[in-house]
Amino acid sequence: MSLKLIAYTLGNLLICLAGTMLLPLGVAINYQGRAGETESNLTAFVISAIFTVVVGLALRLSIRARQEELGIREGFAVVALGWVTVALFGSLPYIFADVFHSEGRSSWVEFSFCYFESMAGFSTTGATVLTEIEHLSHAVLFWRSLSHWLGGMGIVVLAVAILPMLGIGGMQLFRAEAPGPQTDRLTPRIAQTAKLLWGVYLLLSFLETVLLMLGGMSLFDALCHTFGTMATGGFSTKNQSIGHYNSVYIDMVISCFMFLAGTNFALHYRALRGNVKAYLQDTEFKFYCIVIAVSITVISWNTIRFRVDGDIPYDSMWTSLRYATFQVMSIITTTGYGTADYERWPALSIFILVTLMFYGGCAGSTGGGMKQVRFLLLIKQSGAEIKRLLFPHAVLPIRVNDRVVPPEVMTNVLGFFFFFIGIFAIVTCIMATLGLDLVSAAGATIATMGNIGPGLGSVGPTDNYAHIHTVGKYVLSFCMLLGRLELYTVLILFSPNFWKR
Repeated sequence: MSLKLIAYTLGNLLICLAGTMLLPLGVAINYQGRAGETESNLTAFVISAIFTVVVGLALRLSIRARQEELGIREGFAVVALGWVTVALFGSLPYIFADVFHSEGRSSWVEFSFCYFESMAGFSTTGATVLTEIEHLSHAVLFWRSLSHWLGGMGIVVLAVAILPMLGIGGMQLFRAEAPGPQTDRLTPRIAQTAKLLWGVYLLLSFLETVLLMLGGMSLFDALCHTFGTMATGGFSTKNQSIGHYNSVYIDMVISCFMFLAGTNFALHYRALRGNVKAYLQDTEFKFYCIVIAVSITVISWNTIRFRVDGDIPYDSMWTSLRYATFQVMSIITTTGYGTADYERWPALSIFILVTLMFYGGCAGSTGGGMKQVRFLLLIKQSGAEIKRLLFPHAVLPIRVNDRVVPPEVMTNVLGFFFFFIGIFAIVTCIMATLGLDLVSAAGATIATMGNIGPGLGSVGPTDNYAHIHTVGKYVLSFCMLLGRLELYTVLILFSPNFWKR
């Protein structure tokens, strides 16, 4: 384990992060003098960028490890510690802009608000501790959304793409950071792979921004909501999220791009290269579509047939279909945008949405959750075990995309499922101990572990996380990190053998 190389690489990440802070700095300059814009916002980003780049350069120049190559352990350490570090320095603009300043609130409590908001951004969770979003400056709003967009495809992947010093060792970073149980390597060189994925990401982001502007959004709002959509993050510039616009067109555009963001980006790349059939040839993608279609159908039917507190949620099939489609796409892709208060829907509809919180998007997407392919493999494994009871000597391999899944992959999936459910239960108990009711505790836990944002109860779609105990904010921040890096990348750091030479 080369601690010098880890520190050196983290320094490079901080330099990259400081560079991205120039974008909200430009927004602050552009909106300077307008309502809600003050010099403190401009100063906050200047100080944050300078402080971040100074620390990054200090690590880079003081620790000379340019010729070393990242190994597996260094790769995992850089990804996990990198996300913690980026979230830490990403909270500086909130601190210097006094976003969460309040009389009588200690600096430790105030920092918990800032770090929570920053981690929610970079982990693409979208859980917020802000109670009044529209009163924030344009620069702060842009930074919140930009942190989503950077975390969506992965700030570590971005670094791999632009830092030649990582060399072939960058593959360890990509394996550790990329979503899903396995990484689909598009080219022999990992840096080229990262650039291709970012190219697809940029193209889809550009298209969505244009379409949202055609729907009446300003360039600023279109960019911020595109960042939240493509990263499946969910931070909005409006208190009522997407529901603020009350536009069928905007709902449809964002729903479509949430669907694309929840799909394996390797499939988008192949489709852009002319192989559109790649979608239909992918077993996970077909399973993803089936889960979405069934969920939308059942919720649409349920919300026009059953009463809640004496009232039927929607009076027409079209209205029900509109809101059910958006909310299903938002939850299953773990974006977290809202156009309706789903807690006022019938129990069956709420149960389906909660189930989708565990499912998440496809492997290789920007979505969170446990991933569609894992549930697909678990279903196939369960079916094989039933057949094995009838035919004890039969050879029943598990196949995905006409390829046999190795036993070690199945073991990994089963272990992941066990860890996920176990951690979910433990954190739910912790949150209940900190004062939340059981529904809110479970909702907050799955909403952060699944990188969704809105949960149930006191952290539902019309609420926020500001009331959570300070310790709870740090616990949930850790859950966001676990969910974004898919458990193993973080949990491995707690193994004593990991740090042995």
